[in-house]
Amino acid sequence: MVALVLSLMEWDSNAAPIFSNMMLYDRFAVAFSGITIFLTILIIALSKDYFERISSNVAEYYALILFSLAGIILMVSYHNLSMLFIGIEIMSVSLYILAGIKKRDFASNEAALKYFLMGAFSTGILLFGVTLIYGASGSFDLEGIKQYILKDPTAVSPLLYTGITLLIVGLSFKVGAAPFHFWVPDVYEGSPSLISAYMSTVVKVAGFAAFLRLIMFSFAPLQDFWIPMIIGMSVLSLLIGNVTAVYQQHFKRMLAYSSISHVGYMLFAIIALNGSSDNAVFVYAAAYSVATIIAFGVLILLQGQVGNDSFDSFNGLARKNPFLALTLTIAMLSLAGIPLTAGFIGKFMMFSKALSSYHIFLVVFAALNAMIGIFYYFKVIVAMYFKEEDRKELIVPVYFKLVLGFSALVTIALGVYPDFIASLI
Repeated sequence: MVALVLSLMEWDSNAAPIFSNMMLYDRFAVAFSGITIFLTILIIALSKDYFERISSNVAEYYALILFSLAGIILMVSYHNLSMLFIGIEIMSVSLYILAGIKKRDFASNEAALKYFLMGAFSTGILLFGVTLIYGASGSFDLEGIKQYILKDPTAVSPLLYTGITLLIVGLSFKVGAAPFHFWVPDVYEGSPSLISAYMSTVVKVAGFAAFLRLIMFSFAPLQDFWIPMIIGMSVLSLLIGNVTAVYQQHFKRMLAYSSISHVGYMLFAIIALNGSSDNAVFVYAAAYSVATIIAFGVLILLQGQVGNDSFDSFNGLARKNPFLALTLTIAMLSLAGIPLTAGFIGKFMMFSKALSSYHIFLVVFAALNAMIGIFYYFKVIVAMYFKEEDRKELIVPVYFKLVLGFSALVTIALGVYPDFIASLI
């Protein structure tokens, strides 16, 4: 909370690069630091008694989550590619341990190993890309790279193009964009549910902020080169994420594949790059993350009672616990992009950005995929309200009610009054 307040106090400061031009804590960094810290507070608020049930070493969870958050702050405020690398490593090493912290659970061990191997490869690719960009431009500094490109965009070294490609591939691994998404379903499924919630919200938002910062600051003049790659990843993410989610029988795995599709939507802001791309990504990421925290919160309660996360475990939930069913319904409607929810505003902003840059076929393709998304999100709502099952009364702790209720209110408030964030700013 102190970090959040100190971060927000930087909003109106005249931002300039600090620490020998290594970091720039501008409004972009303040906004994304603020949302990642806020989401971490919500997740830690759900953690009471959770870690005690699965491990005797509770302090390590909190320490590692806060270490990874420190890396995330570096990721959203870097002004030098070496700082980006350091931020990613601080975040990633903490997450490798958190994914496998249930030492006697084979699924958790598998998740940690897969995440570590894929993370190591992606970091190597990203670092090689940084090396080639330095070889071409003679600088790790974002402003230095930009000035090198602007000096003569037609005579840029081929090393730079290769470096940009490798950087995009490395960062796409981190955010789980197709075709670099293979680790996402298994890691989300095998990790403790609260850690999966953290990875699918805070970590994904940070990775995307780092991605957007790099493109906006340095590589915007070379749009003709990288836009086809981003369009290809967006199309694949939407197609693979949505179609595969339809066939899932488990809630957690469905959320993993749907998170891949949401990356496809967020890539629209990079495809239609302009001065408001960061605002569009911020709103979409906030809407997606808050709804996902609700979904994982309800899942944690159900897993404690039923022991699994199949769609059948949601049967009859509305009759036994209307509050949980209502909050989860709001989350599913938001993730599906139904009007009067924050998710609709996020999708609307992404679609309008893509339309403004004449990518109409991409918007039509995305709209068709959104209809597929409605189908699998509504499977949960149908199970809760229209399927019957004798189940025990589900006890919802007060702190769960506070987090889920607050998140649901935020989701509705942003959907009804979309200018709320803008007016605050």
